[in-house]
Amino acid sequence: MQPRPIGRSGLFTAPLMLGGNVFGWTADEATSFAVLDAFVDAGFNAIDTADGYSRWVPGHRGGESETTIGRWLKRSGKRDRVLIATKVGTDMGEGKTVRKDYVLRAAEASLKRLQVDTIDLYQTHFDDEVTPVEETLEAYAQLIKAGKVRAVGASNISPTRLEASLAASKKPGIPRYEVLQPLYSLAERRGFEHDYAAICRRETLGVITFYSLAAGFLTGKYRSAADTAGNAARGGKVKNYLNDRGLAILASLDAVAARHGATPAQVSLAWLIAQPLVTAPIVSATGLAQLQDILKAPSLALTAQDLAELDKASA
Repeated sequence: MQPRPIGRSGLFTAPLMLGGNVFGWTADEATSFAVLDAFVDAGFNAIDTADGYSRWVPGHRGGESETTIGRWLKRSGKRDRVLIATKVGTDMGEGKTVRKDYVLRAAEASLKRLQVDTIDLYQTHFDDEVTPVEETLEAYAQLIKAGKVRAVGASNISPTRLEASLAASKKPGIPRYEVLQPLYSLAERRGFEHDYAAICRRETLGVITFYSLAAGFLTGKYRSAADTAGNAARGGKVKNYLNDRGLAILASLDAVAARHGATPAQVSLAWLIAQPLVTAPIVSATGLAQLQDILKAPSLALTAQDLAELDKASA
């Protein structure tokens, strides 16, 4: 696999990033370790997590995913083979904030849970829309200078605040967001393509997509409301796609998958990987069978006909 540059950061990722949101939630520690080992042993290198994973689960405080990854890193000895990306800005008990003092404390907590000296990619998970962008970037500058962070990025941030952050980073000593982590998939195109694509193209930002399989909808296993009944974690989100457009996307995925002897999930990820602005889609797996399926996506070469058909159905 050809490594892909993450913006201008000097960091590189394989064309698929492993999502850590399920670790410590729908994947127990033993399963999480097995998935992480298999992912890295297959030649992939980038793992995405956040301090807030999985605070939404009753009884969880947040940090469960980072803690699981930290234990795996200590046990496996594979730190030098992976790029660790985590995020800050979720409400962890002090409200949603990216104030300088908070970011500095949150980074220390993430480093401790991950059991690492340096976070490779540290990202604004949720912008608070209030803290001056310069203040947040100054926190990142301090972390980079101390060797605790290598590069920074942003996820849920408005186009206006992203532009302001990029402008602020032109000042000496202020780091630049090198990557945007947007909601983007065959099922969710408009937000990124309308509001962010031009910025990412102009600024040479890496693009690492989340919900790359639309909460599992693009795997093809949810085709009616009845199919969602047994999955409380995903069902509510998937129902939003069960309309004429969503079903047309699934029909197109089925047709392309049949031509290639592939699965809808593989085709969905291959479509993302083929997009010129996309660095890597994030995708999670709750078991080895699911992981082995999605790891085939980077080697699936979609034709111009395939891409046109998928574009038409998802437009």
